[in-house]
Amino acid sequence: MDTTTGIENGLDREIASLKATATDYNARHRVIENCRWPEGVRVAVNFTADFDAMLLRRVLNEPPMQLAKGEFGGRVGIWRLIELFDSHGVKATIFTPGRICELYPQAVKAASQSGHEIADHMWEHQVPKDPGLERDHLRKTVAALEKLTGRRPVGTRSSHTRGLLLEEGYIYTSEDSLDHRPNYTSDPDGARPLLNLPFHYAIDDAMFFSFAWLNSENSAQRMMDPDYVEEIWWQAFLQQYRQGGYLNICMHPFVSGRALRIAMLDRLISRMKALPGVWLPTCEQVARHILATHPAG
Repeated sequence: MDTTTGIENGLDREIASLKATATDYNARHRVIENCRWPEGVRVAVNFTADFDAMLLRRVLNEPPMQLAKGEFGGRVGIWRLIELFDSHGVKATIFTPGRICELYPQAVKAASQSGHEIADHMWEHQVPKDPGLERDHLRKTVAALEKLTGRRPVGTRSSHTRGLLLEEGYIYTSEDSLDHRPNYTSDPDGARPLLNLPFHYAIDDAMFFSFAWLNSENSAQRMMDPDYVEEIWWQAFLQQYRQGGYLNICMHPFVSGRALRIAMLDRLISRMKALPGVWLPTCEQVARHILATHPAG
């Protein structure tokens, strides 16, 4: 076999492998085309907050100054977000690690009592690779959240195993970004589907307002003008509004809980509400609507 033939055969195998991977991926994922919202609704916007309070950084044993940012989120930022959402009648989804229930129980209770959804965000902001330990972490989080709120979580932002989530009664996840539209993930034969409400890092406050992010170098630091971020998020909203779509805005209390960013969010929500047909529900409300109107089967 000459060199040219060998290269061509190698490329053919690579292309065949890529096609097989794409076929498998398509079999496991189904995007919901032209999602029908409740009557009069043009766009659904989920405001979500990852209430991890730098918990992963605790696990990674990062410096005290890093952890102090998380403390701000639990002691100040989350309360500012609750007040902001309540002032606008927004029902947010607070993705909460189980361990946070031990650290900031009053904040979790307050968010729940205001009508915000308290959803799973792992036990300590990481999913163990051992299946038994993963199950233990998920169940501990369910128990902790239910104890404080009186309701079992039905949604998650995590990489927990889909089969395990379904066994534990979860109806949606908000983790993958495979498409800007809600979608189902399943086994290759379509079995065990789970709804995914996608978010994207372009609509994530940590991407714009973080410094010393996971011990990153100075050149990787981001501290952007809130007015500039407001326009990015406003344009993302308008793009979905025009086509009748969906937007999931991801925040962190230790990031968006700062005063200037709260003011920016206040302006952003006001601009959204000024347009007709804008729905600002919890992720659970969106999930239950989709499951009723666009079932996986």
